Amino acid sequence: MAVLLYIHGFLSSPNSIKAKQTKAWLAVHHPEIKFICPTLSSYPELAKAALDTLVDTYKDETIYAVGSSLGGFWSTYLLEKGKVNKAVLINPAVSPHIFFASHVGQEFKSFYSDERYCLSQRDIDFFAKIAPVTLLSPESYWLMVQSEDETLDYRWAVEAYQGSKQLVEEGGSHAFEGYEKHLPEMLEFFLNG
Repeated sequence: MAVLLYIHGFLSSPNSIKAKQTKAWLAVHHPEIKFICPTLSSYPELAKAALDTLVDTYKDETIYAVGSSLGGFWSTYLLEKGKVNKAVLINPAVSPHIFFASHVGQEFKSFYSDERYCLSQRDIDFFAKIAPVTLLSPESYWLMVQSEDETLDYRWAVEAYQGSKQLVEEGGSHAFEGYEKHLPEMLEFFLNG
């Protein structure tokens, strides 16, 4: 059995639009693939521990990851550790330790619950410690970015994932507009790419 692990972004949840679209599309077109989308903490040590435990549960299966925003960072971490087979990254956070550095001490609220988070320097240091320096298998990634991402500079991802399959769309947003139309090609990439 193959597993598709959808990893949501910072302050997001399994209730995100892209997560729901992926789950619904798979149920119709690839019911043989198990869909998993865990609720992850926005604190990196807790998120990493949850993901490590989850993928170890399916270590005998083929695992594909779809990661949105910070989920793209986590997907990269898992692939570089050999815990997932391939990953599709949607407007991924490339260097969260750099992006979040100016937000230490700032309070954030989840988009889908009343949970609040306040990132510390320890969180930034943790991101820096586990961030991959170079990609061991760039061909195992498909990068999908839109140039009008209002949260992250898409050019960072284009640079970081050189050698990977890339889709760079003009316009769009951080949410990646039109995501669902790419689901057939994403599954083709996972299964046959």
